[in-house]
Order: sequence, then structure tokens, then C-alpha cells
Amino acid sequence: MSKPPNFASAVDLSSLGKPKATAADVVAGLEVTAANLTSEFLPLSHSKPVIIIMWSARSPESVEMVKVLGALESDYQGSWALGRVDIDTQSQVAQAFQTKNVPYAIALINEQMVPLFEQSYPQAQVRLVLDKVLALAAQQGIGAAPVEKSEPEEDEAIAALEAGDLNSAHAAYKKLVARKPADSFAQLGLAQVQLLIRTEGLDLADVISQASDSPSDIAKQLTAADMEIVSGGVEAAFNRLLHLVKQTSGAERTKAREHLLMLFALVDPSDPRLAAARTALANALF
Repeated sequence: MSKPPNFASAVDLSSLGKPKATAADVVAGLEVTAANLTSEFLPLSHSKPVIIIMWSARSPESVEMVKVLGALESDYQGSWALGRVDIDTQSQVAQAFQTKNVPYAIALINEQMVPLFEQSYPQAQVRLVLDKVLALAAQQGIGAAPVEKSEPEEDEAIAALEAGDLNSAHAAYKKLVARKPADSFAQLGLAQVQLLIRTEGLDLADVISQASDSPSDIAKQLTAADMEIVSGGVEAAFNRLLHLVKQTSGAERTKAREHLLMLFALVDPSDPRLAAARTALANALF
């Protein structure tokens, strides 16, 4: 990406609501403009990855994502740089990055654009994406691959998992969450272990067969979705629960929706199957 394309076009903001925040509320990162994009940010991408987040005061979700990225930029201690594009005032820049909705994040590596995500995500999932960006940049000789940092409880949990002791791993992650309740990465680890516990000893073919024989049995459908996720059948698991959401109502629909959201949190936010399932869930509910 030697220079941003399509600077003459504007972004359609008609789908966004009235402003609920102001530019003063968003202070993380550096503001990206048409001028400094080419004079500062593109050259900077030769020495470190640059993460650029498109946001709007009309979108509270995008405002929150700017804050999340700002906190992570500090945590990563300068290994990447954060830029923010206010699409209400910098529509040409937003169009250059092919922005369709906000929040929308991209990475610049050696002046090449890498789309990252178009949804709001928990900090733990965003951290996983950032680690992949740093690893990709390191492969191109830009910066260094991320050095994994772990908590004592996490080391304990990993050792337990390697020994096949799910209960001890679960207990270790629970200790970590109790000590650091705001640590979304610890919460993700706990959720992953809980999934393994729910599916321990189950046979995929048997579980799927039981779910097929009892399509109205909510518990069997949830278990089948868990088994599909564990077995790599992400799309199958999502479709199963999306169908359940469409076919149920009241408490059963709520249970299916909450379980689906729990599985969403276990999938890489850059996975296109996740974006498609989120859209399908929104359509099913509204």
C-alpha cells in the first residue's frame, strides 16, 4: 500500500445514530489524517506494526474499542503503534481503508494493509489478534515476535492440562480469575477448560446422533455444539445454535443465545465464520 486509494470518495454514515460521544472522549492513540497517514504512519510501518482503528462518536462500541486498544498499546510497551480515524471528520481516510462500518481495525505492516476485525471484541481476543500481527511483522523483519508472559496460575493450569488433569487446570484458572477478575485472558482460559470438562469422555458421533434424534432437547443440542467446537466444526456448532435460536422462544431461546455467545468468545475474532454467525444471530433476534 504505497498510498491510500480512493481519496475522493466519502463514507456513508447514514446507518449510524446520533452522536453519543465526542472526540474529546477518545484520547488513545494518534489521530490519523490524510496528511499524516502518508507522512507519518506509512513510514512508521517500516519499523513497527501500526494498528489503525476506525471509529465514530455515533458508535459507542467503536469508542470502547479505541479505549481497549489504547490500554493494550500501553501493555505492549511500544512494540506497535495505534492510530485512530474519526470517520465523521476523516471520511477520505476511512474510505481509503475501505471502511464499511465501525469499529473496524486494520494493521499496516511495511505499508501493506492487513484487515483485522469489524466487530467489538473482548480484550483477550483482541490481544490474540495483536500477537498474530506482531508475529507476521517479525517474519518480514519488522519488530520482534511477541514474548509470551504468563501468570503463576496460568503455568499451573497449563501443567495440569499437559498432565490431563482438567479439574486442577480449572481450579488454577479460577484462582487466576479470582485474583485478576478484570483479566479477560484469564476468563478465556477458564472458559476453554470448562468446555473441555463439559465434553470430556464424550463421543462426537454418539452425541451428534442423540441430538439428531431429539431436535427439541435443548441440553442435547448444546452438548452437540460443544462437541463440534472441540472437534473443529466451528461452522456446524454455530449453525446448530443459530437454528435453535430461531426455533425457540423465552427462556429456551435465551439459553441457546447465551451458549452461542459463549462459544463465540472461544473463536479467533478474525475468523470469517465468526463474523457471519454474529450477523446471522442479529438477524435471528431482530
